[in-house]
Amino acid sequence: MGGAPLRLCALRSMETDAEKVHSGTPDSAGVQLVFLGTSGSWPTPKRNVSAVALKRGPEVLLFDCGEGTQRQFMLSKLSFMQTSRVFLTHFHGDHFLGLPGLVQSMSMNGREKDLFVHGPAGTEELVRTLVNIGHFAPAYSVIAKGLGPGDAVDCGEYTVRAIETSHAVPSVGYVLEEATRPGRFSLEKAKALRVPEGPMYSRLQEGRPVTVAGRTITPEMVLGSPRRGRKIVYTGDTLPSKHVLEASRNADVLIHDATADTALEEKANRYGHSTGKQAAEIAREAGVRTLILTHVSPRYEDTSTILSEARAVFPNTFMADDFFEYEIPYPE
Repeated sequence: MGGAPLRLCALRSMETDAEKVHSGTPDSAGVQLVFLGTSGSWPTPKRNVSAVALKRGPEVLLFDCGEGTQRQFMLSKLSFMQTSRVFLTHFHGDHFLGLPGLVQSMSMNGREKDLFVHGPAGTEELVRTLVNIGHFAPAYSVIAKGLGPGDAVDCGEYTVRAIETSHAVPSVGYVLEEATRPGRFSLEKAKALRVPEGPMYSRLQEGRPVTVAGRTITPEMVLGSPRRGRKIVYTGDTLPSKHVLEASRNADVLIHDATADTALEEKANRYGHSTGKQAAEIAREAGVRTLILTHVSPRYEDTSTILSEARAVFPNTFMADDFFEYEIPYPE
């Protein structure tokens, strides 16, 4: 999906659906979600529009970027300068209008690293327009690429895959899955095999064989079964969807549209949205560990009904307010 490079390399297209984009960041036990905006359609005095930051080590991934997201960053404990990639779900303004300000603020604060922006088909054209609004061009490259359901960005230690969602306009959701981790290191087995403590332990844990007294010791001899990494699903705006259900199987966290309570279910569904209860039904059927609700209609100052209806179906449910934080541990 190519487009001609713009002035100052402000925008260039990525060439493959699974282009490897390595950030150089080491794997980290710490993964945290920070909800920067949780309102649907327009902001309220207490809620900004959609933006969810995922902090993994020193890197931040941003899912959607509604207007005012850069200021929400400033009010949080995160820095927008750490953002390496932005994943847009669709082109309603409450999900992307914060991008021009974010790009410009990064540039004015001395950013030099590339910024990657993904979204549904048409992302390249949209970003080209947004990046060049007014008399401005960033001093770094903004690299844009549209993704269709099934397309993935391989980031080495994790992959972000686009999934089909069901909204009023073309849209995608995202599944972030970390690579499989080695099994647990057995000190007892290593000692029984007379592997000396020190660098050889590290080599085995990294998946490399060692030689002890002329005998080759392979990682499989001292490591347990491989362990899966974390899985996080972000739907963006969507009706209850079998595609989201299947993509969410055994997820550690599902972040789902919960625009309304059941009293307004028909209206919410008519405009391509879900209720909290419907999100909970997806979570229960998919066997996820935790459900977090977001994208609440501005009509709700009190979201307790949405939350209680969801918890009646799936107890481990949280309602995200702005700046709500959630730590995601390894599954084992």
